[in-house]
Amino acid sequence: MNRKAKSVIASIFKHILIYAVLLITLFPLLWMLLASFEPHQSIINQAAHGLFEFEPTLQNFVRVFAQYDFAEYTLNSFIVAAVATLLSLVIGLPCAYAIARFKMRKSSVVVLLVRMIPGISFLLPWFTIFSKLGLRNTYAALILSHMLIALPFIVWIMIPNFEAIPRELEEAAWIDGCTQHGAFVRVSLRLSTPGIITASLLAFIFSWNNFMFSFALAGRDTITLPVAVFNFVSYAYIDWGGLMAASVAITLPIIILSLCLQRYIISGLTAGAVKG
Repeated sequence: MNRKAKSVIASIFKHILIYAVLLITLFPLLWMLLASFEPHQSIINQAAHGLFEFEPTLQNFVRVFAQYDFAEYTLNSFIVAAVATLLSLVIGLPCAYAIARFKMRKSSVVVLLVRMIPGISFLLPWFTIFSKLGLRNTYAALILSHMLIALPFIVWIMIPNFEAIPRELEEAAWIDGCTQHGAFVRVSLRLSTPGIITASLLAFIFSWNNFMFSFALAGRDTITLPVAVFNFVSYAYIDWGGLMAASVAITLPIIILSLCLQRYIISGLTAGAVKG
């Protein structure tokens, strides 16, 4: 077998593998989207008529936003995720810069360990502290608890991004009259924009999808989307149509945001991967 034939076979195998992974990844999303337009009885009897044979309806979405007030839950999730991400950036970016510039390897390991500890380990202390302070059922409790996830993640992603920036660029800014703080803002942060966007988006997604802290610390006025999905699940009945419509409402904003920022995500994840 010559080299050209081997190349063709390798290309075919690569494409088969790619399409297989895409099928496995996208099929649950396709099923969720189709089921969100499908009546409840049709969903539970789907084996009898197939995946695509049903009468489409918008009643699931009407019920989600009219009966269960998902617009309010969406606003709660956005406020918590956006503020938690913003505060994590304000704290995390200088922290990552200091670790990268001053080679604080022990601190970076501590940050990694915090990120690796299961979040449920912090649930009881958070619950006790916020209950004593009277902060349960407030945005403050949710934002601070979600920062526990977002802050270490942002620091860990941004460390290699800052390490990849040549120190000579900052020194040139100092010669031109910038302070160290000014060089950090005008040089390092601007050159790290793809990494910042990537870290911000991923931190936002983690906060947006967080269920555990929201379930324990949220109240009637601060319920977020992952907790609100439980409205469709009861002891003896699951509203599959409403559940799928609610899942689409949760997933669609993140998918749109990711598609819009995918160019920055790719460059941000690869920044700092190659040095020299």
